[in-house]
Order: sequence, then C-alpha cells, then structure tokens
Amino acid sequence: MDLQKALMDYKEIALQYVLDVRTYVNDAFKELEPCHLIILTFASTIVTVWVYNFIFQRESLKSRCKKQFFRIVRRLPFIGSKIQKELDKALDDMAHRLLSSKDGMSFVKTLPRTGLKQEQVMEKLKEYSALGEVSWEQGKVSGTVYSGDERLTQLLVKVYGEFAWSNPLHPDVFPGVRKMEAEVVRMSCNLFNGGPETCGVVTSGGTESILMACKAYRDLAYERGIKYPEIVAPVSAHAAFDKAAHYFGMKMVHVPLEKKTMRVNVKAMRRAISKNTAMLVCSAPQFPHGVIDPIEEVAKLAVKYSIPFHVDACLGGFLIVFMKKAGYPLSPFDFRVKGVTSISADTHKYGYAPKGSSVIMYSHKDYRQHQFFVTSDWPGGLYASPSIAGSRPGGIVAACWATMMHMGEGGYIEATKNIISTARFIIKELQKMKEIFIFGNPEVSVIAIGSEAFDIYRLSNALSAKSWNLNTLQFPPSIHICLTLLHTKPGVAQLFVKDVRESLSEIMKDPRAKTTGVGAIYGMAQTIPDRSLVTEISKAFLDCLYLTELPPSAKQINGSTGHH
Repeated sequence: MDLQKALMDYKEIALQYVLDVRTYVNDAFKELEPCHLIILTFASTIVTVWVYNFIFQRESLKSRCKKQFFRIVRRLPFIGSKIQKELDKALDDMAHRLLSSKDGMSFVKTLPRTGLKQEQVMEKLKEYSALGEVSWEQGKVSGTVYSGDERLTQLLVKVYGEFAWSNPLHPDVFPGVRKMEAEVVRMSCNLFNGGPETCGVVTSGGTESILMACKAYRDLAYERGIKYPEIVAPVSAHAAFDKAAHYFGMKMVHVPLEKKTMRVNVKAMRRAISKNTAMLVCSAPQFPHGVIDPIEEVAKLAVKYSIPFHVDACLGGFLIVFMKKAGYPLSPFDFRVKGVTSISADTHKYGYAPKGSSVIMYSHKDYRQHQFFVTSDWPGGLYASPSIAGSRPGGIVAACWATMMHMGEGGYIEATKNIISTARFIIKELQKMKEIFIFGNPEVSVIAIGSEAFDIYRLSNALSAKSWNLNTLQFPPSIHICLTLLHTKPGVAQLFVKDVRESLSEIMKDPRAKTTGVGAIYGMAQTIPDRSLVTEISKAFLDCLYLTELPPSAKQINGSTGHH
C-alpha cells in the first residue's frame, strides 16, 4: 500500500509539473496573435529540420567543419597563394616525370592516314613495352604479376584469341561463354565450401566484386526500411569499400585495429553497429599487413544482429582455400562460418587468370538478386545485367576458365605451398633483424615491415635502388612485399633478405637522416592536416596519366633545368 501511495504521489507531482509548464508557455505567448504563432511554429520547424539535416549526414559534422576551416584558410591571400604555388610546382614535376621518362618520346594524337601493317604495329608495341624501367620478370616487384609463367601466357593468348569477339551480354549468341562463366562461379563457390544454394557472378576485378556486394546490401537495407545504410568495416579494409560508399550514397563507418595484432577490434565493431548498419566487413587477408581478421567472432555479431557479413578475400582468396591441403591450415573463413553471406575473391591474382577477372559469391541467390539491375520500360527492350558492365569481354571469362582447368587442384596446391613456404622463410629471416619489425601475424603472402629505429621509407628507397619495387603504406608508416610465384624462383627470396640486411646496415650508420623521394612524399602526406590537399594532388596525378604533352608551366620548368 505504501508503494502504491508513493506512486500516486509521484504521478500527482509529475502532473503538476506539466500543468505548470503549460501555464508558463501560455503566459509567455498570450500577447501574440494566432498568425504570429503559426509563423513562429513554421519557422521553428524549418530551423529544426535544417539543424537535423546539418548534423546528421553521411559525412560527420567534425569532418565537414574541418574541411570548411581549411577552405577558409586557403582563401586567405598570402597562405592561399603560397599553397597554390607549391601545388603547381608538385603537379608540374609529376607531369614532367611521366612525360619525359624517355628521350625523344612522342605521343600519337591523330589516327594514321593509312593503317599500319601488322608488322609495323608489332614493332610499335615493342617500343611501348620497352618504356618500363621495372623488370617484374626477375621477381623484384611486390604483387602486380602473380604468375608470369611463359607456357600459361601462351595458353591464355590462344584462348583469348578464340573468344576475342564474344560477349556474355548475349548468352544466346555465345552459349559457350555463358557455360564457362557459370562453371567458374560454381568451382569458386565449392572452393569456399559453399553448398548448392551458393551462387555468384564473374566481375572485372576485386573493386567491382566489392562494389556489387555493397550495392546488393544497400538495396536490401532499403527494403528493410533503412534510409541511410552504413558499411561497418575495419580501417584496413580495401579502399573499394569507401568507393562503394561514395558511389552508392552509403556511410562508411571505420573500425580501429588492435595495435598488436593489426586485426579489427571486435568490441569496437560491436559498438559501431547501429540501426542503419547494412553490412559488416572483414578481410582474409587484408591488403596493408596481410593479416586475417577474426572472421568467426565478427560472424557471431552478424548472426546476433541479423546483418549481412562480407568477407573480402580478393587478395589471397585463391591461396587460403588451398592452404590446408598445402600443409598450412587456417581458422575457418568461408561459407562454413555461420553468418558469412558473401565472399569476394580475385581469379586474376592467385587464381593466375589474366587481369580483369574476379568472383563475387553469395550464400543464397536472394542476396545476388539485389545485385542485379533490371529495367523493364526501356524502348530498346528488356534490359538486365548481373554487374556494373553491360557488354563484357568473353575472352577474359574464357581465359579465366582455361586457367583454372589448366592449373587444377594439384597445380594450385603446389603453387600455394611454394608461396607460403617462401613467405615463412622471409618472415623468419626478417625477425632476426632488430632494426625492423613485422606487423601482426601474417599467415598468407603479404609481409608488412615497420621500424622504431628509423624512417621505414628509407628502407623502401634503399631497396628501390637495388631494383626492388615494394608497396608504400601509411597510418602507420610501413612498407610491404606481396609474394607471388615469381618470388619462389631459386635465389629470389634469399636475395631479398640479403638486400634488406645490407640496406639496414647502411641506414643505421645515420638512423636519423631524412627520407627523400617517394618516401618523403608519403611521410609528408601523413602529416598534412588538410586531407583535401592530398586528395587534390592525387586527382592531379590521375589527370597526368592522360597527358600527351607537357602543360605550359611544366615546359618552362623543363627548359629552365636543361632537361629535354
């Protein structure tokens, strides 16, 4: 009875407060006319909606305020002009480097009046081939070319020639290509332990595979009533997820890594999940450090919150599926794990197919159908396409199928065994060098290196001088080597270890010396608070890729320095 009386008292007190507030509001506005109240209500509603839209956007308020601050700074007369001058200088230098790498190099700008004979075209192609200064055939390049086997190359050239004019957009005209694509998808699904309900599509590469998964889950989120879908992914996830968010109007929610393991922090990922989460992401392995995320743990979150879960195995997918049979077992990462709804894997990496092929796989066709695009009202007829492209090169599909058939399970297992054993050898040798450390526990083919004793980009420069071409990374500063079949050739791994050791010996003579070249640019880029500057330089670099002559400012620099 006492409890009931207390509750009644609280109820009366709360009611009195409500009445007091109502009286206060009525007294405050009693002098206003009804039309004033209507205008005030309308204005306050508009302001509230504006404030809401200003705060709740795909890009955070903090990020937008930061960008606006730097825009204002760049408009200041002295600072803005100085920044622009430095930018112009950097961009002109880029243009000069790209266009003046060979003496007397010229560009074709108009069609030849008379077509060249085949022999002349091939002669020209030899000239273009000779422009490259990096010799990947020696096994000194990180990733890039994953096989390079001469006999496989000859097979691919023949296969592509046979299907050069084919197009999967027309399955009625090219039924053989349709059959090969279906078989590539089914073989891939089986490799990732998918049941008969698993399905997929062949795409043009890892980026498109990732884009397609994000598009499918965005559309699924819309169906579920989510207006502002979010991708929850580790900061180490491939940049293609950011690209997908940008293209498809999704919000990217980055989750930090555990500093010691470089795997995604599962607790932080759980905290990042919201009512707008459209998909969770993990990598197997991730590109920067070659580490496999805790897929089984994240899959439990996916099941608990009923969220689609994508495993990005684009880089090492066609290694990890064979590692157990090659003698290097891994924790489950594929469709065996409850909660995994899609997997992307590149056949043009360790699948050794030619560039331009990847596979996106789903645990059920319901997910894949959200990837498809169909329009039924076009005057040109019904239009339906499984991925971004309409017309696709059937020759690539055929070459991918031919590669998988040619390699067979035995060939892939042998290749995997050679690559992983080479990686383990290099890891073991690098761990003996006290001046550097290896990030996390790389179980596959990527080995990321850092240092607390010196600027790690100096090691990249030193190895570059010895003709090694490694990947330069940031946040934190690091470099990595992605091992391929070329690195398994006799003596290549031993030479790499030897060159690293010699380079470290030279660097440690003056560990505090400044970094030069590309390493210095990366080091500087990480310290620039205005990331729009880095973006601007990157876009300008992309512009430079399509130049056929030096811009006027670069020509002046060219003339003043005596270069031709």
